[in-house]
Amino acid sequence: MSNNDNKETTPFLLGRAGDGSLDRFSNRVDNYIKFRPDYPSEILAFLKQKGFLKKNTVVADIGSGTGISAELFLKDGNIVFGVEPNKEMREAGERLLSGYKNFKSINATAENTSLENSSVDLIIAGQAFHWFDKVKCKEEFKRILKPDGVVVLMWNDRRIDSTQFLEAYEDFIKMFATDYLQVNHKNIDEKIFNNFFEGDYQMESFLNYQYFDLEGLKGRILSSSYMPTEGHKDFDFMMSVLKKIFTRFQEDGKVTIEYDTKLYYGQLT
Repeated sequence: MSNNDNKETTPFLLGRAGDGSLDRFSNRVDNYIKFRPDYPSEILAFLKQKGFLKKNTVVADIGSGTGISAELFLKDGNIVFGVEPNKEMREAGERLLSGYKNFKSINATAENTSLENSSVDLIIAGQAFHWFDKVKCKEEFKRILKPDGVVVLMWNDRRIDSTQFLEAYEDFIKMFATDYLQVNHKNIDEKIFNNFFEGDYQMESFLNYQYFDLEGLKGRILSSSYMPTEGHKDFDFMMSVLKKIFTRFQEDGKVTIEYDTKLYYGQLT
């Protein structure tokens, strides 16, 4: 994965008391649900082709958030344990997925899931692994996985320079974000994956897109934990700049955000 400054930074840890990471998204839940990208359905076909996903596969979605990644597997008929420590995100996921009998919501962290030993066939982490304590969660994953279990780490990796709009959008984020470079998932690099999987992992990528009008683009910006919210001294100016960028690059009232949905997968020895 690309790295903003080719340096490994120390990410916030999901569920570590006192660092604020647990509550980063608490006031952004509505925008997160409405404006974050889904995951391509092609992921299911790929995992089935690899033999990782079957009708009776038990999935643990670690850092399940509002349920975006869990729903992909629930629609396929799998049992999914959604592990999420943030109260607002977890409750939003429970509402979204209330119609699925195979969904089990768990108030826990990546480092202490509370799941039983050797109870899970497939661990997924969608847009979340960069928040985990890599050493502690690895031991926990090894504990809850069955002997032939697999870990799949997923990100919708936003393209930053494939179009003029995306270049301007990236510059806009860097201009107004509070700690974007510190918490950006792009800080996760090959060294971290090699350490986590002990060198035995593979990567697959899928194209993904979102199309936004101006209000949708505003919501997408405000779903990110590093962007100022209403009441911040820069909020009004930020929104005026965003409107100018949208006006400059929109076509038929929409702009396109492009993603490479990346899967890093392997077994833990």
